[in-house]
Amino acid sequence: MQIKQTQVMVSTPDGQMPAFLCKPTSTVPHAAVVLLMEGFGLTQHIQDVAEQIANVGYIVIAPDLYYRELPNNKFGYEEVEQARAMMFCLDFEKSVDEDIRAAIAYVKSQLNIPNGKVGITGFCLGGGLAFLSACKLSNEIAAIAPFYGVVLDEWIDAAININVPMYLFFGGVDPFIPLQRVEQMESRLQEFGKEYQLKIYKDADHGFFCHERSSYNHEAAEDSWHELVYFFRQHLQS
Repeated sequence: MQIKQTQVMVSTPDGQMPAFLCKPTSTVPHAAVVLLMEGFGLTQHIQDVAEQIANVGYIVIAPDLYYRELPNNKFGYEEVEQARAMMFCLDFEKSVDEDIRAAIAYVKSQLNIPNGKVGITGFCLGGGLAFLSACKLSNEIAAIAPFYGVVLDEWIDAAININVPMYLFFGGVDPFIPLQRVEQMESRLQEFGKEYQLKIYKDADHGFFCHERSSYNHEAAEDSWHELVYFFRQHLQS
């Protein structure tokens, strides 16, 4: 599929937020996806994933949620502590919420039909923020699919507000998200009666989807990609 890639600026209450936008040019997309970055920033890997999603027919936007810290706001995969420090400087209660709302509004404006649906996916930090977005923005999105998202306690409690289908992906040997944590999340989702699917790849580590990381797991990455495509086809194209 022919894809147009552009760097765009998204207006937020705190200023202009850079974002990476991918649009199919050989088809008319009727749905869009917001792709939320890892804790390492808006890396080349995230841009590659944006193009991969666009190749199955969606307009995709990947906002740079670290834009307030430009220009030194991207990290290598070995710079874990630096990335964690920047990640925890984010204002999850207000500013990030406003940034994601702005990204949703922008990508909706790129659709050719007024009622086009928007899904959210993300990895690591972005997976957690996809979950948080479902808690706060269910009236603006149609589905979420977080990959190994780190979810805070208060977000698990806020899941009572989620009104969109979810597909959550985890690694069975992820040191940052132990299986007990995944079980806690699933227990709350069941208690709240939420519509969700959850898949654990028993031999996969944190970051299993990224081929640039030592934790890359080809089998888990391939399977979760096919699951993601099918899930979004169900909930964004219907």
